[in-house]
Amino acid sequence: MRAHDAHTDRPEHAAHGHEGHSHGVSEDVDSRWLSGALGVIVAYMAGEVVVGVLAHSLALISDAAHMLTDAVSIVLALVAMRLAAKPPTGGYTYGLKRAEILSAQANGLSLLLLSAWLAFEAVRRLVSPPQVTGGLVLATALVGIVVNVAAAWMISKANRISLNVEGAFRHILTDLYAFIATAVAGLVMTLTGFARADAIASLVVVALMVKAGAGLVRDSGRIFLEAAPAGVSPEQVGKALAARPCVTEVHDLHIWQITSGMPAASAHILVAPGEDCHAVRADLEAVLAESYQITHTTLQVDHNPDPLLSIGSRPDEHCEESHGPVHRSRPTGDQAS
Repeated sequence: MRAHDAHTDRPEHAAHGHEGHSHGVSEDVDSRWLSGALGVIVAYMAGEVVVGVLAHSLALISDAAHMLTDAVSIVLALVAMRLAAKPPTGGYTYGLKRAEILSAQANGLSLLLLSAWLAFEAVRRLVSPPQVTGGLVLATALVGIVVNVAAAWMISKANRISLNVEGAFRHILTDLYAFIATAVAGLVMTLTGFARADAIASLVVVALMVKAGAGLVRDSGRIFLEAAPAGVSPEQVGKALAARPCVTEVHDLHIWQITSGMPAASAHILVAPGEDCHAVRADLEAVLAESYQITHTTLQVDHNPDPLLSIGSRPDEHCEESHGPVHRSRPTGDQAS
């Protein structure tokens, strides 16, 4: 007897799967908040470029450049959101949900590339600092703090489970910290005339951009490389499944993310001869959903070969090309892998 089941095979699981995959906030609501933040950022960025040129401030120009990447990141997020919402068609069996991850990775790379250029300019200005109008820098940075607080608040209202939206939020939050550093530099230049404070503030901005960019590239890279979600150990999951009643072996266990907030798992399960494969499968799906929040599962469940009917073969040769460790139950309930 053999059962090769996926959630889409059963109406009750299809409904459950849809609920589990929902991102919780409608696309229209997210789009409105992101569009509002985009409008605020673009309007302020245009004015900041003018003031930065008049004040000869690299810190302000670097902030404006960062705000440009903020605007681009939000545009990418909006486009990716539309693409991800399209239903699966043709050969794209998951639809275009990973368009959001492409957007997040593009946001991360843009932060890293821009930080390299700003670091070069900041070092050059540390060596030979130009005259900077500290009062203009301070006033513009203070307004920038207000603008970024408003933009960050708007994006925080959208669904940040999505790495796409989270990428745009990290852009804005990094820019907020950058404006705080720029305001401090403007105050120092106004009170002391220390022109190098502008370049130092730019280096602070660079450090924040590298941190945010590296995090986005790392998180999106894990999804593209089919890694298990952060905090989920396939080894522990395999042992937990093998420890369930009637399960004798778990192999070919794969855990990955289709997109952010949408983990999936597949595995080949062997159960003791004579046991109910369907009941075992339902039990394992419940474990994955309740203990690991994995609701999109495809479990192939078979009876373990009866040793008396398997002369000349070994139980561990059930799959000739098993991928990954094999988890087996023991009489005591302990696991071996």
